[in-house]
This record gives sequence, C-alpha cells and structure tokens, in this order.
Amino acid sequence: MTTKQDAASSLPPGSQLDADWFTDKFVMLVMFIGGISAIVFILSIIVFVVEQGGVFIFETMDIQEFLFSPRWRPTSEWNATYGILALIAGTASVTGLAMVIAIPFSLGTAIYIAEFADGKFREYLKILVELLAAIPSVVWGFIGLSIMNKVVIDVFDVPVGLGVLNAGLILGLMAAPIITSIAEDALKAVPDGYREAAEAMGASRWEVVFKVVLPAARNGLLGAVLLGLGRGFGETMAVLMASGHSVHIPESIFDSVRALTATIAAELGETAQGSEHYGALFTIGIFLFIVTFFINLAADLIIRDIRKG
Repeated sequence: MTTKQDAASSLPPGSQLDADWFTDKFVMLVMFIGGISAIVFILSIIVFVVEQGGVFIFETMDIQEFLFSPRWRPTSEWNATYGILALIAGTASVTGLAMVIAIPFSLGTAIYIAEFADGKFREYLKILVELLAAIPSVVWGFIGLSIMNKVVIDVFDVPVGLGVLNAGLILGLMAAPIITSIAEDALKAVPDGYREAAEAMGASRWEVVFKVVLPAARNGLLGAVLLGLGRGFGETMAVLMASGHSVHIPESIFDSVRALTATIAAELGETAQGSEHYGALFTIGIFLFIVTFFINLAADLIIRDIRKG
C-alpha cells in the first residue's frame, strides 16, 4: 500500500516544494481577499450612505434645526421640519436606562464567573450568558410588546406600558451578555500574582476583588461598558416594538419615545426615493454612524491599551 511519504518521494525533485509554495500563496491570497473585503464593504456602505444623504445635507438641511429642534414632521405638506432632538432624547433615555440596569448586573455576573465560580458551573454560566446574546432582537421586542407591556401597566398602574422603562429593560437585557463576556475576559487577564500577593498580606477574597482585581481591570471594564453602550445605541427592532414610537421628549420613564434607529426602520420603506424625507433619514444614519464609531473606537483603544499593558 502506497503511503503519502512514498508518493511524495516518487515525485520529481523540487515538485513537492513547488506544490507547497503554490498552496501557501493560494491560501495567502484567499486570506488577503477575505480581510480586504471587510474594508471594501465598510467603505462601500459609508459611500452609499453619504451619497444618499449628501443632497439633503448640502442643499436642504438647517444644522441648527436638525440637531436642536424637537419637531420631526417630514411628511407635512405645508411646513416640513426635520428636527431630531426628540429622537436623540428618546435614544439617550432608553440607552441610559438600559446601561443603569445592565452595568450592575453584568459586572456582578462577570465578577462571580471570574472570581468565585468553579469548574463546570463556571462553564455552564458562560454558556448561558452566550445564549442570551444569541436571542434575536425581534424576539426581545416581542417580549417587550406582549409581556413587559402588561407587567408595567399592572405594576405601576399606568395606561400604556410601552415607553422608556419597557424599552430600557429590554435593551438592558440585550446589552448585558456583551458587557458580561468582555468584563469577564478583562478580569481573567489580571495576573494571578496580584491575587496571591494580596492574599499573602491577609486580604480576604472580597478585599482582593474590590481592592486589587477591579482597579487592575478598570480599563477593560470600561471598554466592556462602552461596547455595551454602542450595542444599545444602535439597536433597532426591540426599541421600535417596546418604546411606543412617539416623537416626544420624555419627562418620565413611563413616557413613550421614538429612537433614531427605529425612525429609520419605520419610515424608510414608505418614503419616496430621492425626496427630502429620504435624504433626512440617511442623514440620521450618518449621525448614528458617527456616534457609534466614536463609541466603539474609544472602547477599542481602551481594550488595546489593556492588552499592551
């Protein structure tokens, strides 16, 4: 029976090296195409969005009205206005409440998994956290619309349960797995020598965590929070279904609001291509892209600093 080594030895001198060389070059070419394609796709998306919103930006948009007016009335026949202040306020209120809910639970879960859980139980917890991250956003939105809506009405005795509180709870649950996973990695990256030195000096386990591990991992934890913030800021379907979708600057957590992303999702399909309304929606997309870009950039720089340290 002929083995691979026998087959390779029967080839003419140098042919095996040539085959390996071509294989390596082919694999390198495939990897290069795969890597560069991501950059090409991102640049193509940016060019497309800027092209679609550019006419509105340079010919129609009043920057002061766009950013500081709460009147979003793009379909008015007499006086169409394109102010996104109420949409920004709705997005900020929902995302802010989501972070207030998600950060304590996420960091607490990450601390428990990294510092206190042992063996298979730790692995089971990590799997459960990852399963939460795998739930589609439309399912979360359905939970907010059909379940949390009734819960908020019954518990707080309000006429409508779709608002900042509902959307914030759902969005907090969606952002929590991301924050937990990255925060747990940041905690595990702290050298064990720090823990051993603190324990040798008589520190309890809680003192080691709060006075040694958390300060050493603070940049990574901040990066996790920023990535969770970016996730919440860019969420669409769940916020659309759970927030009430009302153009309104909220005065309480029970008010219905409309988010920037939800506005694009709800109105783009019914807008005439090339119209001012169409361009305004793409301008909102540009605004969202800029905000999320800087949030993710800050998180990436913080995490890179941790890895270098």
